Amino acid sequence: MLMLRSSMLAGLALLAVALPVPAGAQIVETSVLPAPDLFSNAGRETGLGQDLWKDASAETARTVLPLLVQKALSPASSALARAVLATGARGPDGAGDDPALAAARTRALIALGEAPAAQAILSRTPGLERHEALSRAAAEAALLTGADQGACDVAQALSVDREQVYWLRLRAYCQARAGEPAARLTYELAQGVERDAVFGRLIGAKLAGTGDPGAAALRNGLDLALSRSLGLDLSSTDPGPGVAAALSAPPPPEARWPVEAGEGPVSAAIAVLAQGDLALAEGVRGALVQDEIPQADILDLALLDALIAAAAGRDDRATLDRLVERGGVGEARSRRRAQEAALILAALGTPLSAQARGEFATFNLPAAKAPVARTFALGQAAAAKLQGETALLALWTSQEAGPAGPGVADRAQIIAALAMAGLSDHARAFAVEGLLALR
Repeated sequence: MLMLRSSMLAGLALLAVALPVPAGAQIVETSVLPAPDLFSNAGRETGLGQDLWKDASAETARTVLPLLVQKALSPASSALARAVLATGARGPDGAGDDPALAAARTRALIALGEAPAAQAILSRTPGLERHEALSRAAAEAALLTGADQGACDVAQALSVDREQVYWLRLRAYCQARAGEPAARLTYELAQGVERDAVFGRLIGAKLAGTGDPGAAALRNGLDLALSRSLGLDLSSTDPGPGVAAALSAPPPPEARWPVEAGEGPVSAAIAVLAQGDLALAEGVRGALVQDEIPQADILDLALLDALIAAAAGRDDRATLDRLVERGGVGEARSRRRAQEAALILAALGTPLSAQARGEFATFNLPAAKAPVARTFALGQAAAAKLQGETALLALWTSQEAGPAGPGVADRAQIIAALAMAGLSDHARAFAVEGLLALR
């Protein structure tokens, strides 16, 4: 009977294949989605797609992600890094199931002020208890956001490397806050593994319930949690990068720059644009007439027009021509400012006129600092529309440059690459940042 039924089913299947598709009928194709990996969970909505890491170099990811915690980035670089790292998408080929790389991703988010995003990612990461680096990132994210019990739960669940000093210290804190007698023994074990006078001072006061704990310590999330629990003045101590970010206001998704308005309407318009109010900056600019503006000259207005064009993402050939023209006249500093502004605006895709190209080609701008091979790889990734890899290569050069961001030659390469790869919003942010530096 079973054999007869199997034969009938096989025959029906063959018949279905042989039957013609009726005219007008739609054929629905299905595909199997790849299984989630350690990069698939999102920290927040970023506007980037699930193919972010498609064909990206795992080697580049392993090189760049750990760098992002080592020094502060410029506002445009930070916004790019936060968007890329908070996006939920399968990781680079061969790296999506790498716990160390996934931990580097979340540590970078924490250092960039995105501890809640890191916490959201790690709270949905399966098998967290089997990976020490991921668990440590989860504990730190919880401590930095004030979710101390969540950190204690992570410490309790950890099934590997439990005797590392970080976990001994965290368990001592968790036991102390729960009033468990074992807290003192755990603290002594931690000090036996690696003595830490600052931790000893804080946890000693926590265990005793009396005495002077001294100044707050803010090296990491555990220090912050201990200092908070003791009621210490957090403003009296310089915090580490992750703690500083956690104590500051949450960073906006888009880049913003702390520009103070100087004298005159041009400076005021630039300051409001730096804070993201493009409409107000355009309104101020629309009311300006060159001959009636105190403390402003042609270059000031051209820089404001370039900023507005870059922020709005539109071609402004007249402004680009004006910048090229100003790049050939006047004193050396003014010429250099105009030349660099012209390069930045052109990198966004605004075309140069034939005459402007001829003049622009004579400019002697500073050379790029990024290695030639990296710059070439950046161009290759951008041409192939590899958004994740393009972003990482741009961040590599930006990280080396530090808080001020890359110089004009490297910045122009990054702007053009981001725009080509489809990361236009971030290309504009790098352009605005570069133009603001020329004000």
